[in-house]
Amino acid sequence: MVADMDPIPAGSVYASLDRMIGRGLNTVRVEAVFHPRLNAVALEFRHEFVTYRQFWDEAGRRHFASALDRYNADFEQRDLINRHRRTRDIYGRVAGRLEWQTARFTTNHTSYPIIEIGYRFREVNVDGRWENAPFFATLMRPAMSEETIEAGSGRTESRMLHMYFTRAQAADLVMLFEQSHLMGLIGGLPGTQGPPAFDEFHEFTDEQTWLIDS
Repeated sequence: MVADMDPIPAGSVYASLDRMIGRGLNTVRVEAVFHPRLNAVALEFRHEFVTYRQFWDEAGRRHFASALDRYNADFEQRDLINRHRRTRDIYGRVAGRLEWQTARFTTNHTSYPIIEIGYRFREVNVDGRWENAPFFATLMRPAMSEETIEAGSGRTESRMLHMYFTRAQAADLVMLFEQSHLMGLIGGLPGTQGPPAFDEFHEFTDEQTWLIDS
């Protein structure tokens, strides 16, 4: 039965994360792994010496796809604004599950963070020149772990984490999130997606207003 199956590789996509030092973003490859027993997809990646497994259940995956549709409409209509506090959760929030560990043989921690879905403008280097570009984005809030580190030591907290996607990258992830795709994995394995760089977003016309964070 599906509920008894072990995790299955579902494919991979690319996303960007904040750099530890310096300007710009780091592009990382994210492995998607389907967990039939949970009916959830774990996004697995490593960032700042920590291995993450960010789980998306079926409701969360549908919300992600719907949010991307809204973002694409706003993008096409030139309705994006560069004001992160207003846009970081403009497309809603979902309940997540996170596993993380700092090394292969260290304790595997588990928490249940809220994941906000929206967009954010970030700097990208275009031919040696820094420009602002919009990214479809998720913001995973900190959350306390479910387990104690060791007897008497209390609990630890997961970090806040931004993930940034171009429209093509987010569309690739939506394809991996689709329930029909996941059910089809029982009979085979998917391929790998290529890494687009960033989305071009031309500035507003004279009749439109450009809002910048103060």
